[in-house]
Amino acid sequence: MDDLVPKFHLLRKIARAIGWKQIYPIVKEKYSKIGRPSIDPVVLINMVFLQHLCGIRSLRQTVADIDVNVAYRSS
Repeated sequence: MDDLVPKFHLLRKIARAIGWKQIYPIVKEKYSKIGRPSIDPVVLINMVFLQHLCGIRSLRQTVADIDVNVAYRSS
């Protein structure tokens, strides 16, 4: 994937600038240890961030766009 998305792509710059890992301690109490595994909170927040950054109107469309656009998956 690194070969497909330029090193200086806007989404790569944003990913380097934002400390996504700091989200884990904030949301830790909201996630249950029992039941089905949850979706990674960083992935969820990153998806919503991408949605607003790119002006995508629905989360469903965001998921569809992530499937098609490799740059979205590298952020």
